[in-house]
Amino acid sequence: MHVIVTVEQVGERTLPYAIGIDYGTQSGRVLLLNLETAREEAVSVVPYRHGVIDDALPDSGVDLAPDWALEHPQDYLDVLYQGIPDVLKLTGVSGREVVGLGIDFTSCTVLPVTADGTPLCLLPEWQNRPHAWPKLWKHHAAQPIADRINELATARGESFLSRYGGRISSEWYFPKLLEVFEQDREVYNACAAFVEATDWIVWHLTGRLRRNSCTAGYKAMWSPDEGFPSGDFFTALNPEFVDPFAKLGHEFYPLGTTAGYIRPEVAEKLGLSPQVAVAVGNVDAMVSVPPVGVKAPGSFVMVMGTSICHLAVTDEEVRLPGITGVVKDGVLPGRYGYEAGQAAVGDMFEWFVKHHVPPRELAAAEEAGVSIYEHLEAQAKELAIGENGLIALDWWNGNRSILADAHLTGLVIGYTLATTPAEVYRALLESTAFGTRRIVENFGEHGIPFHELVACGGLAHKSPLLMQIYADVMGLPVIVRDSREVPARGAAMFGAVAAGSKNGGFDTIEEASDALAAPVARRYEPNPEAHAKYNRIYQLYKELYTYFGQDNVRLMHELKSIRLQAAK
Repeated sequence: MHVIVTVEQVGERTLPYAIGIDYGTQSGRVLLLNLETAREEAVSVVPYRHGVIDDALPDSGVDLAPDWALEHPQDYLDVLYQGIPDVLKLTGVSGREVVGLGIDFTSCTVLPVTADGTPLCLLPEWQNRPHAWPKLWKHHAAQPIADRINELATARGESFLSRYGGRISSEWYFPKLLEVFEQDREVYNACAAFVEATDWIVWHLTGRLRRNSCTAGYKAMWSPDEGFPSGDFFTALNPEFVDPFAKLGHEFYPLGTTAGYIRPEVAEKLGLSPQVAVAVGNVDAMVSVPPVGVKAPGSFVMVMGTSICHLAVTDEEVRLPGITGVVKDGVLPGRYGYEAGQAAVGDMFEWFVKHHVPPRELAAAEEAGVSIYEHLEAQAKELAIGENGLIALDWWNGNRSILADAHLTGLVIGYTLATTPAEVYRALLESTAFGTRRIVENFGEHGIPFHELVACGGLAHKSPLLMQIYADVMGLPVIVRDSREVPARGAAMFGAVAAGSKNGGFDTIEEASDALAAPVARRYEPNPEAHAKYNRIYQLYKELYTYFGQDNVRLMHELKSIRLQAAK
């Protein structure tokens, strides 16, 4: 039962609120959610001052090798200490009216810390060591280790591999941990724990390390039924790696669990009460399912940003190739949650705009008073399907699903001397829709059909053309919910569950979803004629997909190897 909390100090009836904090790749978003009206009262976006660190370490200038992607933990703290006071000030809401707080993070983003939770990179003796810094999800330098894990698991017939579509990703926990172990043993020995950033922020807020079961299941090869891979599996990878769980532990807390309450000294700085319940950490993708109202099988959720995470649920477990994980209770309690994804979407569009749009187009956008993205989209919308004569493979950051190969790279075929920037831009938009269709088909081939796509994230609102392309390519409706901050909204909802109904929150995430899911903002219906035209182009896409991603994968691998050797 949902109850309105009474603040005894004030002696009056007031509305309860929850705060959700969504940590993305380049910024954090703090959202204040009214638990009585479901209204998003305020959002504060705090850009990371240091951004993605992929060239050299801050201050020291120590160069980073290709495929490295780090971040600065101070940026994460800035989101807390700037964003939370901001939303309270913007709304005039008292910190005593906030009953719960939830966190979600891009994952797997991990950092080595001391026993008291201090990141090693903030200590002078470690700040010049790259392995002492947080490794962002898209840190792909551990791909050779992931390859070894996959080869060994396949050779041994390890059952855990089938939970992850047959391949472990270089983005995950153990490839990154082994990378530290093998490349900088001093950093490895100095860290008391190697923690997901979402758990580290919860630790900072509450003073308690409470690792969540979601990241353990999807990113650390753990199952509530089967546990971890055996210790001898890890020693077979590296005979010296005799205690693979020393930095991770064995205790994990389900989503919605109360991790603790905000430490008094932290609460004072944030303008909150020490009675605010903090939920265990979550992942930006998984946390997005309850706020879009999905509670049953049949809906394919797309969390669209720099990359796309795809989510689905079933009542029974199906182990299929090409996914990045299936975890019991990993998305919703009582169901099996599936994750798949595409590693470059918004990142790819940004790359094109920054590096391949001529000055005349930038000037035209400025003159029209629109962003360069809006300018290109307006031109791309006028093109007939197939008029650009281009097909792209959306592998600018490797392929996450269904090939799980970070060594794959992007491709555009069909260029001529008459090709325009808008034509290329449309091809990139279409390539992400084709990539999603290949993933959806893979689910369908293994008995998991979908009747709709549910899109959330910035791209779902910013690009109507992209959403219509998805509907037309897929032949399925696309539903966009009326929230631009779905992950942050979901994090706030889990914060409300951590608070519980007695304190103005909810007892289950299903109850929270019933009351707080964002309403539908727009529905894109597929055009049958457009779908038929895209079917023809998609068959060509699949041929390229198979040629470069499976039958002749050596071509892209060898090209990347040459690049990496030349960069040394």
